[in-house]
Amino acid sequence: MAFGGIYRGKRVLVTGHTGFKGSWLSLWLQDLGAEVFGYALPPPTTPNHWDLLDLDMRSERGDIRDGAHLARFVAEVRPEVVFHLAAQPLVRASYQQPLETFSTNVMGSLALYEACRAASGVRAIVSITTDKVYENREWPWGYRENDPMGGHDPYSASKACADLATTSYRRSFWPVGQYGKVHQTLVATARAGNVVGGGDWGADRLVPDLIRSVGSGTEAVLRNPDSTRPWQHVLEPLCGYLMLGERLLRGDVSAAQAWNFGPAAEGVLTVRAVVEMMKKAWPALRYRIDPPRDAPHEANLLTLDCAFARTALRWRPIWDGPPGFERTAAWYRAHHERGDVITRAQLADYLARARQLHLEWAEEAVERAVSVA
Repeated sequence: MAFGGIYRGKRVLVTGHTGFKGSWLSLWLQDLGAEVFGYALPPPTTPNHWDLLDLDMRSERGDIRDGAHLARFVAEVRPEVVFHLAAQPLVRASYQQPLETFSTNVMGSLALYEACRAASGVRAIVSITTDKVYENREWPWGYRENDPMGGHDPYSASKACADLATTSYRRSFWPVGQYGKVHQTLVATARAGNVVGGGDWGADRLVPDLIRSVGSGTEAVLRNPDSTRPWQHVLEPLCGYLMLGERLLRGDVSAAQAWNFGPAAEGVLTVRAVVEMMKKAWPALRYRIDPPRDAPHEANLLTLDCAFARTALRWRPIWDGPPGFERTAAWYRAHHERGDVITRAQLADYLARARQLHLEWAEEAVERAVSVA
């Protein structure tokens, strides 16, 4: 089984499980044999990936900022590993609701950490932030994990604050030097680039806007066609998160830090290039370019340096560039034209490709030793 079978039988909590990435991750964890629990608000859109998957798991509805409710739930389900994805994830929405964005992304994270501190048995926490935590100088090379954090818009700044708060809690309450002596919890932070994939209908996102245009028979509007981002299929960073969780569960203290997960050069593309790839796979997609006047600031150029994850974790992208966009278009086309949900089939394809490439995490191993620093 993948990831050395580490997740089989484990009690796993996913916050934000009703969202796009959280629903994909919950499915994958179940496929790995985990007992999965979710804590989140109701799905943000109709349709949504969570409802379409119809997973058989405990799904608790709640606001991540509701510390008392969250603490009761964590104490009840007793997770061994936590994947924290719950967030206000939209840049443009953060301009409209800055206080909600900061409180959700920062105080919500701290509420979760306090719940984990109060509970017994939490061994690993993987906290998900974003590539936008870095102070973006729009230079042509990728940001490394030790580059300064910042954030122009409320979303980016709030996630940078959450990242700093996570580091503070790791140093203050779960220091790696006292692991196995004073405490039994390791904490890592994962920073991923822009994700695409089937099942995302979020507002103000490129691919969902394209898909909605097909349903309405209109043209999608591209605000910033020449903006460059590190695009990747949703399964790519999720693989990284699961690799981190494995390392933490095995007691690898060297994994308890921040990690970048982004594409190679094939996935660092302009908005226009992404749309053309999608249109090639699904000709029904139509768009027009109409930069808005007085639009709120959004970064024009942003890339990640993922050398650390590639060397230390031996993580690597599988569906970089066109393969990821082709599969994204195929998912939506299958759903639009036939009502099919091909998530499980695409996950199986991803795993098969990883085994063809002889990637260690995908091998059918029962146990796998890691070096503990």
